[in-house]
Amino acid sequence: MANLTRWDPFQDMMTLREAMNQLFEESFVRPDLTRGGFVPALDLSETEDAFMVEAAVPGLKPEDLEVTVENNLLTIKGEIKHEAEETRRNYHRVERRYGAFQRQVTLPRTVKADAIKASLNNGVLRLEIPKAEEVKPRRILINPSNN
Repeated sequence: MANLTRWDPFQDMMTLREAMNQLFEESFVRPDLTRGGFVPALDLSETEDAFMVEAAVPGLKPEDLEVTVENNLLTIKGEIKHEAEETRRNYHRVERRYGAFQRQVTLPRTVKADAIKASLNNGVLRLEIPKAEEVKPRRILINPSNN
């Protein structure tokens, strides 16, 4: 004799909260790896004299990158090329991203674009972007009066 199971149409439905949690989880915390495109993660920090940018660009060489600054807009462009596929391999999963990318960040203040120092080491692009003189904080000395 077969067991009968009562069908509940609401059993498989998500609550609104579960749906929103899944949306945020997939969009921000764990991006969908099936979509194309690559956007390097970066850190932007500031010292007294310069802005520091560190961007993760694993596997890229200096000639694969282009860095520009125009009107306080920092642009990092590059391309991760896919290695030639072997015809004898059947891929079960491909999670590494390939293709061209562009990352733009608006810098908070005016900078000296002609004095930027860039280095690439262990897959991390480091930029030291000096601040323009007019935006550096200046201490004004006050002379005592002779009264």
